[in-house]
Amino acid sequence: MFPSLEQSLSRRHFIGATGLGMAALASLLQPKVLAGSRLAPRAKHVIYLFMSGGPSHVDTFDPKPELVRRDGQRIPTEWIDDVHFAMINNDQVPLLKGSPFRFKQFGQCGASISELFPHLSKVADELAIVRSLHSEVFNHDPAVSLLNTGDSRVGRPTMGAWLSYGLGNETENLPAYVVMTSGVKRQPLLNSYWTNGFLPSKHQGVRFRSEGDPVLFLSRPEGVGLSERRQQVDLIRWMNEQRFALFQDPETVARIAQYETAFRMQSAAPELMDLSNETSATMDLYGAVRGTASFANNCLLARRMVERGVRFVQLYDMGWDSHGKMVQEHTQQCKGVDQGAAGLIRDLKQRGLLDETLVIWGGEFGRTPVAQGGGKDWGRDHHPHGFTMWMAGGGIKGGVTYGNTDEFGFHAVEDRVSVHDFHATALHCLGIDHERLTYRHQGRDFRLTDVSGYVLPDLLS
Repeated sequence: MFPSLEQSLSRRHFIGATGLGMAALASLLQPKVLAGSRLAPRAKHVIYLFMSGGPSHVDTFDPKPELVRRDGQRIPTEWIDDVHFAMINNDQVPLLKGSPFRFKQFGQCGASISELFPHLSKVADELAIVRSLHSEVFNHDPAVSLLNTGDSRVGRPTMGAWLSYGLGNETENLPAYVVMTSGVKRQPLLNSYWTNGFLPSKHQGVRFRSEGDPVLFLSRPEGVGLSERRQQVDLIRWMNEQRFALFQDPETVARIAQYETAFRMQSAAPELMDLSNETSATMDLYGAVRGTASFANNCLLARRMVERGVRFVQLYDMGWDSHGKMVQEHTQQCKGVDQGAAGLIRDLKQRGLLDETLVIWGGEFGRTPVAQGGGKDWGRDHHPHGFTMWMAGGGIKGGVTYGNTDEFGFHAVEDRVSVHDFHATALHCLGIDHERLTYRHQGRDFRLTDVSGYVLPDLLS
């Protein structure tokens, strides 16, 4: 009905196009070109389970018997020299607070895991538990930005956007980068958490809702048929092609791609979100319930997404910011994610998808080994100086515990892992040399790992 993009652009336009415009055109015509990848990939997809608010490492995956023995004592002042707490008064020496939860060893690897995770403890041999993450960022928003983008400042592309840009998508019916949320809202989730930054806007994360239309305004209006919608999209495409021919703006190309994806999603997304064809055994494995919104349901949906070719799925579970009522809140939070996360690993493995799917679990930081407040409503403050995350599948060696914090769980002291190291290792699993996946912006080449980062070979299978 309308001329194609190739027909719309004259030879003069092709010759006169800027390098950036031509790159944008190429990204539309060849969306699966690999950028900066020269390694043999193990993983094709990522499912990132983000515990928003910061889970306590000393209550989950990093047991500290000495901390328990010295519960209630003042922490030695040399441990907190030059340390700034987010909410604890620095004029007072805080008291050590041991974990009230019991730890046991699980699996052939003997990983120490808290009683808060009875389901995850059964898949201990699949996990690589990293206990020595550290950063200097102790407020939520910049810390989330650091874990997502490699920079605490807002405006850089997130990991999902980098993978969409670098590896493209394996499906034309769904976005490359999808976000879903669950949990108790104690802090806001900002759109910058899944931003494309300075990358073309087609690499931005698309937030799916758990109820109603997966994406706002996805359904066709009443009385508008599929053929009519196709004609509307074709007309919009033709107009955008004319605009691109005049101005060579790569965002126009991104807009064309977004309209096409949205059109295909009108049939693909509802089918994706419909769990009616999942067996009762699968629902029970995750602890998922049809017709409800939960972290468990989101884990099952994440598996369905990677089956269909989605490159990067990030599940935000809110409610981990336990400044008070630590015991009650973390008990609730862990119960809410334990079975879903373990079910995801088991389900991916039994379907032959775990080897090609990198699963990541963690928050923006840990929580202090000292108490915030007192009495039965005590809590823990933000703690970036040493905290825990784990990975599984996708080229990661299972049954590994890597790094350590000190005897109080305060500082990462053994095999310290920076956020850039963490990102470099994850990219390596996806076949990407983190130093080669770059994008030129404002006169310099940017990358997810900024100007540092090392791959951690001890974590690789």
